[in-house]
Amino acid sequence: MKILYSPASPYSAKARMAAHYCGLDCESAIADTNADPQELIGNNPLGKIPTLIDDDGTAVYDSRAIMQFLDRKSGKKLYPRNADKRTEAEVLEALCDGITDCLLAMVYEVRFRPEEKVYQPWLDRQWSKIERSLDYLNDNLPRTTKKLHGGHFALAALLGYLALRFEGRWERGRPKLKNWPGKFEKFFPDYNQFKSQS
Repeated sequence: MKILYSPASPYSAKARMAAHYCGLDCESAIADTNADPQELIGNNPLGKIPTLIDDDGTAVYDSRAIMQFLDRKSGKKLYPRNADKRTEAEVLEALCDGITDCLLAMVYEVRFRPEEKVYQPWLDRQWSKIERSLDYLNDNLPRTTKKLHGGHFALAALLGYLALRFEGRWERGRPKLKNWPGKFEKFFPDYNQFKSQS
């Protein structure tokens, strides 16, 4: 099994951490999405990462689809079996992925538009969603024990990306959220190996 990824991608970080946690033998291979490598676009016509390629050649893409695939492949190691707890984990994952969507929208607005065409109201709108959601997370952090789930990995990936691209802009007034990665790392010691990197 192989995951095509980018070192800075928080969605890639989430999927790679989850595969590692599940004990699945999974190679990680960097894919430059701007170059449209054949291995990537041949398996995912969107040309997006992460893309997982199973041993039999089956391609799975979108990080949440990959997470569900990993859960099934590992014999249900990634999400709670209890329906209510599973829903909680999946909603946490959706919230963290949604915040990440907003962060990436901001990064791309600045990165790909000429400076004079960057639309500040769009950036402000995204940031208001991010701040509201981070406040919510700070007040409603998940119980974190050695039994981790998909929501934990989404949160870890989000906070890794915040540290990479938005350091110093989000931490104030959110001490619980700021300190959560240290707690997570106690149960997932390889966190630094997988989180978003330049």
